[in-house]
Amino acid sequence: MARADEPQRLNTPGRRKRSLLPKIRLDRDAFGRFAEGFARFMGTARFLVWMTVIIIAWVLWNVPFGPPRPRFDEYPFIFLTLILSLQASYAAPLILLAQNRQEARDRVATDRDREQAAQSRADMDFVAREIAGLRMSVGELATRDYVRSELRAELRAILAELESTGHIESDDAPDPAPRPSLRTSVERRRDRPRTP
Repeated sequence: MARADEPQRLNTPGRRKRSLLPKIRLDRDAFGRFAEGFARFMGTARFLVWMTVIIIAWVLWNVPFGPPRPRFDEYPFIFLTLILSLQASYAAPLILLAQNRQEARDRVATDRDREQAAQSRADMDFVAREIAGLRMSVGELATRDYVRSELRAELRAILAELESTGHIESDDAPDPAPRPSLRTSVERRRDRPRTP
């Protein structure tokens, strides 16, 4: 059964146990940059050349041929094997860390590319809809020939109305002074060759 003061006791800070060893805090980004630099250096020809030169010098120094000198590693070269295995045991995790950081960077770049591709797709869809709307609007616009035919029809209707009311003379009636009627001047203008 819980006591009444127990929630209060949970909210009060307790004593921390002190560890005997101090905590080492490393800057993860600085260590990651170091790992990437190390992995990058290990993948170069310079590293392979220097490693080959050091191993050849090590073997030549420790072979029993030549002048007498102090040797620190005899023929099966156990110390050299130990050094190379230590190098490999440290290089593998550093290379993996560098690969993980590169993978995280690639994932961020891929996500950014995916967002940009989605935005481009949305923009293209919008532009396609706008173009389709413009095509439909242009299809409803009156063309030059349509406007001319409509104007001619209206002009004929106006001329017919004016002739029926007697405001202009008919072409059939004899005219003492021959002058061109409005209808013939319109027809002459219509028959004229058009220049674009």
